[in-house]
Amino acid sequence: MYLDFLLCCNQILLQHYERNSMYTIKVNFEQKGLPPIIVETNAIGDSLLEIVLDNGHELHHNCGAVCACSTCHLYVEKGDEYLAELTDKEEDFIDRAVIPKINSRLGCQCVLQKGEGVIEITLPDQTQFNGE
Repeated sequence: MYLDFLLCCNQILLQHYERNSMYTIKVNFEQKGLPPIIVETNAIGDSLLEIVLDNGHELHHNCGAVCACSTCHLYVEKGDEYLAELTDKEEDFIDRAVIPKINSRLGCQCVLQKGEGVIEITLPDQTQFNGE
């Protein structure tokens, strides 16, 4: 009985932690005239692509966010440890991105993991893409 109580308390604390975990995401833009933005979110399981779009900014995603193109390419400047790991498939598409760098990722694959911290990203100039 006591063990059941402890397990229940542990589950409640875990749910509370997950709901109250908060990330601060600083989004820089290479596109001229767009100032950086700060997004506070606890959207564990959402991708950086979803978070950017949900906050009213464009990040192209021609394949519909299924890791089949490179148009949601971005640079993770800080906080990569809070994101899902880079897969071989993602790495293959990053090689096709415009101006890939060592810190390049695909926004659709950068899923927030449980935790909290600061993530800083830079979005390439989105005017280089024709449509979506």
